[in-house]
Amino acid sequence: MFQTMSLPAQTDATREPLSGLVERVTFHSPETGFCVLRVKVRGQRDLVTVVGHAASISAGEFVQAAGAWVNDRNHGLQFKADFLRATPPTTAEGIEKYLGSGLIKGIGPVYAKKLVKAFGDAVFDVIEQEPDKLLQVTGIGPKRAQRIIAGWADQKVIREIMVFLHSHGVGTSRAVRIFKTYGPDAIQLITENPYRLARDIRGIGFKTADAVAARLGIEKTAMIRARAGITYALAEATDQGHCGLPTAQLIPLAAKLLEIDPAIIEDALALELKEGTVVADTLAEEPCVFLTGLYRAEQAISDRLRRLASGRVPWPPIDAAKAIPWAEEKAGITLADSQREALRQALSSKLLVITGGPGVGKTTLVNSILTILKAKDVSIALAAPTGRAAKRLSESTGMEAKTIHRLLETDPQAGGFKRDETNPLDCDLLVVDETSMVDVPLMNALLRAVPPRAALLLVGDVDQLPSVGPGQVLGDVIGCGAVPVVRLTEIFRQAATSRIIVNAHRINAGHMPDWPKAGDESDFYFVEAATPEIGIAKLIEIVRGRIPRRFGFDPVRDVQILCPMNRGGMGARSLNIELQRVLNPPVEPRVERFGWTFGVGDKVMQIENDYDKEVYNGDLGIVSALDPEEGTLTAEFDGRPVTYDYGELDEIVLAYATTIHKSQGSEYPVVIIPVMTQHYTMLHRNLIYTGVTRGKRLVVMIGQRKALAMAVRGTQGRRRWSKLGEWLADV
Repeated sequence: MFQTMSLPAQTDATREPLSGLVERVTFHSPETGFCVLRVKVRGQRDLVTVVGHAASISAGEFVQAAGAWVNDRNHGLQFKADFLRATPPTTAEGIEKYLGSGLIKGIGPVYAKKLVKAFGDAVFDVIEQEPDKLLQVTGIGPKRAQRIIAGWADQKVIREIMVFLHSHGVGTSRAVRIFKTYGPDAIQLITENPYRLARDIRGIGFKTADAVAARLGIEKTAMIRARAGITYALAEATDQGHCGLPTAQLIPLAAKLLEIDPAIIEDALALELKEGTVVADTLAEEPCVFLTGLYRAEQAISDRLRRLASGRVPWPPIDAAKAIPWAEEKAGITLADSQREALRQALSSKLLVITGGPGVGKTTLVNSILTILKAKDVSIALAAPTGRAAKRLSESTGMEAKTIHRLLETDPQAGGFKRDETNPLDCDLLVVDETSMVDVPLMNALLRAVPPRAALLLVGDVDQLPSVGPGQVLGDVIGCGAVPVVRLTEIFRQAATSRIIVNAHRINAGHMPDWPKAGDESDFYFVEAATPEIGIAKLIEIVRGRIPRRFGFDPVRDVQILCPMNRGGMGARSLNIELQRVLNPPVEPRVERFGWTFGVGDKVMQIENDYDKEVYNGDLGIVSALDPEEGTLTAEFDGRPVTYDYGELDEIVLAYATTIHKSQGSEYPVVIIPVMTQHYTMLHRNLIYTGVTRGKRLVVMIGQRKALAMAVRGTQGRRRWSKLGEWLADV
C-alpha cells in the first residue's frame, strides 16, 4: 500500500537528509502536490516545518526527505525538500496518528487509540488479513468493522492510483474522485486513454492528462492527442461562455495549446467532424466549430421557443379592462401605464419576456399576472436557477417556487432529469425568474419539460452578467425580435429613495455613481484605498467593526464580499484566508483538504451541482459539525444539513468572499465590492452593475475611483459565440 512518493532528486552540495514522523499535515494541495508538514525529528525538541511535494501524505507516516534549510521571511526556518518519501508508520504512536487522521472512514482518534492498544503494530495486518478480530475491540460492532474494512480497501486502491499518476509525472491527483468515477479499473482505463481524465474528472485539466500521456509514451503529434486538443480548446472556450469558436481562431488556438503543426489539427478536426464530436456551421457568416451537444441544445431551444411564441394560451380569453382594476384593488396598488400594458400582453401571450433593472416593478407585475391567473384556476409552476433566487420568488409571490433542478427532478443515477418531453411538468404556466443566469444546457432541459399546452413567462435583467455556463440565452431571446418582450424602465418612487437602486441604473447607463456627502446617512458608500494592502486592512476593519457597530449586521451571515476575480491581494481567494483568520480562526476539530482549512462556523459555498445531496453551484452554507471519527463535515444550507466525506471537500470553498459571477441570482443584506486596477481584465460595466444589484440594504465599494471609472465607462464585456440568436431571428 505504501510506496515511494518523490520528485527527482537535485544534485546540490548543500543537500542534506532529514527523516521523522509527520505530526500534522498543515497544508496539502491536490492540484500541485505541494505540502507543508510538521515533522517530529529525532534529536530536535521542536517540530520541524518541512515543505515539499507528495502525491499523498497523512499524519503518522514516516517521511524521508532530502533538501536544504531556508529561512522564510514570513514563516521562519523551514526544511525545503526536493525529495520526499513516505513509508508506513511502524511505531505505536505513528500508527495511532495515521489511523486517527480521518484517512479511513470509521476510525477517528478514539478508535485509533483502541485499535493500537488491542493490536499494537500488527493493526494493519489485522484489518487486511484478519478483519474478524476488529469485533474484539470495545465499541466496534459489525457495521463499524465493515466500514473500516471497506475504507481500508478503498484507501489502498486510492494510494495505488496516486502513486501510478505520480510516477507518470503528476505531482498529485484527485485520486478520491478518480476512484469514485472509474472504480478499481482506474489505472487500466487511464493507461488506455489518459485524455479521458480531462473529460471526466473535475479539477484535472488537459495539461495534467497530457503529462500522463507523455509518460505513457504517447507522441506529441499523435492523432489521439490532437483530437483531444480540439475538444480541450472548445471546452476552454465554454468556460468563457462560448458555444463554439470561429475555425480561424480554433485551429491556431489548438495548435498553440498543443505546440504542434496546425496541419495536424486540421486533420484531427476532420476526424472529429466525421465522428460527430463537433459540428461545423457559420455564425455572422463566419465558419465556426461547435461542440455537438451545445449546438444541438441551442437548435432545440430555438425550435421550442418559436413554437411557444406562435401558440395560443391554455386559459380562456380574459377581459383585461376588468381584470386589471380588479387585481389593483385586490393588492391595494396602482399600476403604472407601462405595467398595465405589460399585464394586458401577458394575459394573451403564450411566451413573454419581462426584463428591467432593480426598482422598476418586475415583482409587482409578476404578482399581478399570477393573481389574475390564479383566480381563473390556471395551474402555475414557479422556478429560479438557484436556491436563494427560488426562496426570494416564494417570498415575493406567496407561492412555492423551486430551483430549476428540483422542478425537473434530477436523476443522479442517469445523470440527467426525470422530467422531459416523455414526462412533462404538470402546469398551464411556467414562470422562470433570474433567467439571465440560465445557460444553454439548463434552458434546453427546462424547455424539454414544458408541456405543449403550457405558457412560459421568462423574467430577468438582461443587463446583468450572462450565465456562468455557455450561451447568453436571455440576451439572445430579447435581441432576436421574434419573441414578445416587455422592458420596464421607470424607477418607482419608493425605489428612487435607495441610492443602491439609483446608482445601479447610473452605472448601467455608463455614469459614475452618486456618492453621499460626508456625514450623510446612505445605503451606498465608497471607501478610498490606494493599494491592495491598504484595501485589505480597511475591508477587515469595515467587516469586523464598523458595519456591525453602526448597522447591526452579522459579519459572517449578513455581509458578503463580492470580488471581480479570484486572483490578487484583493481577490476572493486571498480575502477568504484573511477574513477566516479574523472572523472564525480555525480551532480543533478542523480539517485541511484541497487547499482550504474548514472549521465549525465557517461560511462555505458549493461550487458544483451535486444532485445526490441536492446542493448546487453557488449555494451558501455554514459549517455546523466536523466528525474526525467518521471523516465527515456537515454544513447547513438554508437550515438543511448536508454531509460531505472528507474526500468530497473539493465541492466546497470558503465563502466569506466570492466572485461577482458566483453571486448571480443571490441577494445579501450587505455587499462589499473591492475595485482595484489590478482587476482591470475583469472591469466591465455589467460586472459592477451585477455586484451592486446583489445588495439589499447596504453596498460599500473599496478601492480606487480610477478602477471604478474604467469599469463604468468601459464595455459590457466580450461577445459570446452563440448561434441561438441567429436561429431565433431566422424567420
